[in-house]
Amino acid sequence: MSIADIKKNAEQKMNKSVESLKADLAKVRTGRAHTGILDHIQVDYYGTPTQINQVANVTLIDARTISVQPWEKKMVNVIEKAIRDSDLGLNPSSVGDIIRVPTPPLTEERRKEMVKLVKTEGEDAKVAVRNIRRDANESLKKMVKEKECSEDDERRAQDDIQKLTDKFVQQIDKLLIEKEKEVMTV
Repeated sequence: MSIADIKKNAEQKMNKSVESLKADLAKVRTGRAHTGILDHIQVDYYGTPTQINQVANVTLIDARTISVQPWEKKMVNVIEKAIRDSDLGLNPSSVGDIIRVPTPPLTEERRKEMVKLVKTEGEDAKVAVRNIRRDANESLKKMVKEKECSEDDERRAQDDIQKLTDKFVQQIDKLLIEKEKEVMTV
């Protein structure tokens, strides 16, 4: 593996960490309804755990209400139970074959809990990015030991990897600030 490969690999992995954080932050509930908060809920579909959006249409009715319309009538009760049993604190109600999921406004206390959760997610992402940096630096040291590159090349590559790390940590901080603001907005 060359120095360029190590840098490219590290950048791709760091990018995946940031994308993963974005996906995790999308699941964090804010005061408004959005279909992404139901993405991680699984329902039993003929014995197979399946995501809700794989067995039903999930849409927004208005700013505070999500509509879930199962493709099969017998799935209404299963989906309703799965949403109620989830950790989101939502109380769905079915009208015919459509499930309405109102999202209650968050209390100040719940908002602060959400901010803590967001910060924890962000810290986990930063740790992942730093671990990728460590692995890349170890690969560079191994190349120097095996005399595949000079110490000067290794030092330059480590500086580049550090710049990459700083760039991605900055992106993570920016995402956290945006999400915090979104959560705390009433």
